[in-house]
Amino acid sequence: MSVLVYTESDQGKLKKGAFEVASYGKAVANQLGTTVTAISINADETSVLGNYGVDKVLTVSSSELESFNAKIYASVIKQAAEKENSQIVIISSSADSKYLAPLLAVDLQAGYVSNVIETPISTSPFTVKRNAFTNKAFEITQINTNVKIVGVSSNAFGLVESNGSATAEDFSPTIEASNLKVESVDRTTNKVTIADADIVVSGGRGLKGPENWGMIEELADVLGAATACSKPVSDLGWRPHSEHVGQTGKPVASNLYIAIGISGAIQHLAGVNASKVKVVINTDAEAPFFKAADYGVVGDAFTVVPKLIEKIKAFKAQQ
Repeated sequence: MSVLVYTESDQGKLKKGAFEVASYGKAVANQLGTTVTAISINADETSVLGNYGVDKVLTVSSSELESFNAKIYASVIKQAAEKENSQIVIISSSADSKYLAPLLAVDLQAGYVSNVIETPISTSPFTVKRNAFTNKAFEITQINTNVKIVGVSSNAFGLVESNGSATAEDFSPTIEASNLKVESVDRTTNKVTIADADIVVSGGRGLKGPENWGMIEELADVLGAATACSKPVSDLGWRPHSEHVGQTGKPVASNLYIAIGISGAIQHLAGVNASKVKVVINTDAEAPFFKAADYGVVGDAFTVVPKLIEKIKAFKAQQ
């Protein structure tokens, strides 16, 4: 009875979240005295998962699964769970995993808890701690179903390496052709994605126009960060909606979130509150974001950001 972890990938490359759920799965397996099996779809070099506690990888290779389809992916994970007789399934808190989780819960008749931040407080009864109320509170939740699905909050558990190795086993699940329709795929290439980023640099209307976004991208490039924006910026068409973060956009749980020219509306704060360190740069000393920030700079972004880039480049040159 292995703990099953679903390890996400993008264009053949395992995502950072894959290693976090593997690490979490290993910790749970240690509590239960069992092993960890990963299910991976169209991913290369899955053996590296052994470095994070995975004992076996069920590898699925199928051209039909190149584009994410929540219903089909949920079915594949269900079949893997049944094959391994897994009563605990670990997934990430990515948009894709949150989309497939309810479908998987129905398929497995399982209880599902999202935004889990720690290993189980107890395994009998199975009890976990999760973020609630847009990360303003904690909630202790007990799962009473036979099969349990745990969604691990991004960057909450972290990556924990272990001295192990993973064996690979080809897995050929049944795929229903009637469910294969995909309307469209929106891909971002050659950039750090918001979901996988340790650092996110975000801009708001204080940048005055899309023509000034170069310094946001330059700062992100220097830091190895993802770029993001507030809702008004995406609504104005300055930046694509895929970069919109906040309660109505993509959630952010990065280690460092830098907000430039963003006042900090409650919807935006709710979506980025899980970030561990928040830095705000704004000319308005009364901007709401400063109350939620760990560090704040009251100043003109067009003066502060270029100097910040210069200092970071100089610091990196000394390393």
